[in-house]
Amino acid sequence: MRHFRSLTDPAAAQLFHRLPVELTARSAPELLAVALGGTLYTPANRPDLVKDVLRQRDLGCVSMVLCLEDSIADADVPQAEENVIAALTSLSGQQHDLPLLFVRVRTPEQLLRLARRAGPATALLSGFVLPKFDNEQGTGADFLAALHVVQQELGLDGAPAADGTPSHRLRVMPILESSPIIHVETRAAALTNIYSLLAANRDDILSVRLGATDMSSAFGLRRSRDLTIYDVNVVAGVIGDIVNVLGRPDGGFVISGPVWEHFSNTERVLRPQLRATPFVGAHEQELRRRIMTDNLDTLIREIELDLANGLLGKTVIHPSHVALVHAMSVVSHEEYLDAVAIAGNTAGGAAASPYGNKMNEMKPHQSWAQRTLLRADAFGVSAANVTFVDHLEASMR
Repeated sequence: MRHFRSLTDPAAAQLFHRLPVELTARSAPELLAVALGGTLYTPANRPDLVKDVLRQRDLGCVSMVLCLEDSIADADVPQAEENVIAALTSLSGQQHDLPLLFVRVRTPEQLLRLARRAGPATALLSGFVLPKFDNEQGTGADFLAALHVVQQELGLDGAPAADGTPSHRLRVMPILESSPIIHVETRAAALTNIYSLLAANRDDILSVRLGATDMSSAFGLRRSRDLTIYDVNVVAGVIGDIVNVLGRPDGGFVISGPVWEHFSNTERVLRPQLRATPFVGAHEQELRRRIMTDNLDTLIREIELDLANGLLGKTVIHPSHVALVHAMSVVSHEEYLDAVAIAGNTAGGAAASPYGNKMNEMKPHQSWAQRTLLRADAFGVSAANVTFVDHLEASMR
């Protein structure tokens, strides 16, 4: 897999100074965590999961979650489990370049049961998504114990093969959305305990995800499509604390942006948030009109705020959102030149940026530069004078 692989060679050459790298389930986990992009959730009880996975792959989806939790009713869980096992078995018998596939399970027992029933087809997965992960009631430790059993039983623990190459390792993406994390009086201790658990099992953790819907629900709130999650102050405070404890450059984890749950047009209350200036040509003006009509300008703003707050990638529930997340994740030419100038220059000092419009400080900006270069590997670097509008136009055709 590779981001933007559907572009023709001439289009890619026009848009990119440097193309994204190729990705496989055996790529370095720190790269995969950044490269997840728009992680598309689909209910596991959909009638033809195989067709869904292949269609979304062809549309540019790089990571996908087959959900057995909140997206389906309790009564539908047994049938949905059968559906997932049948889909994995079918896909494993074919030659496909597939998205990174995950299953969102409900309990440790379900994780163990599903993997054992799927057997060798479990190797098609990159891992599992773990809901309501915490270290207060023991659920986090129980999930990880179930994962370790599956890794050992199915040989998916990353142990070197006979030729010395690493084998596939199943990993997990815990979702932080439980009450001890949300409530201010228990949050610091809960996050500290979760960090200790994740750090002790670092090789098993791909990234950390945020359950903003449950966070909002704890306060009886639900944001409209006119507002980003950062406009909901109590939830924004939770996200800030999670990044503070779990997202530090020295020993932290990649944290993904929370779900955007809107996908159809409704009446607007607030003014659009997307300036007309970047959309100069006739085709680009039409693109802006489409974005505004579908109220996606607020999603674009939220992705910008995700990046500004240290979050990479995003949970999405509609295929049309994937292209937006990916286009907004491409590293600009200016960012890339700044990062190259800073990276590895640990002697300190400051200098004008290559674009001559800001000051680059070598020590304070070092972590930013390293993160930016990793994102450049995952999503590529824009050519000079290419903007996010150009990538949006190419991705949303």
